[in-house]
Amino acid sequence: MLRKKSEKSPDSFWREYEQKINEKVLARCLGRYITGWEEFDERGWTAIWGLLIVTSGGFRFHHFPQQSWLEFFTRFAGQEGPTEKTLFIPKEKIVSARIIRETSWWRKILKSTPPQLCLKYRDEAGNERQMTLEADLRSDELEENLQTLAES
Repeated sequence: MLRKKSEKSPDSFWREYEQKINEKVLARCLGRYITGWEEFDERGWTAIWGLLIVTSGGFRFHHFPQQSWLEFFTRFAGQEGPTEKTLFIPKEKIVSARIIRETSWWRKILKSTPPQLCLKYRDEAGNERQMTLEADLRSDELEENLQTLAES
């Protein structure tokens, strides 16, 4: 008889995540990384989906690997399997954050585009950089918490 894999409840997942990173999760939503983080851009990790997470310590993008049937079979051909990818910007490095939404009603009808999170931060050398991510429609709380971190 086959056993069903036990799944975690969302609440227990987030409790464990907070314990793992030792920070409080303030806001979260689903999103897609576009550009602006040097390591991801160099490795071609663009347009990947993950969680956009604002914590008491900063901002995280966390991609959990998923594997399609095609990827499963190509892995046997000697290619590397999917890996977890995370980026972290400490709150001290966050300069500003804003959500850009399409405002033209006719553009919304013709081309449905999700809100974009534009996050300005300082890299290790102190240079100002900008990261662009797409965020789901519940991104207002994310923007508010990032602005609060940038101001503190």
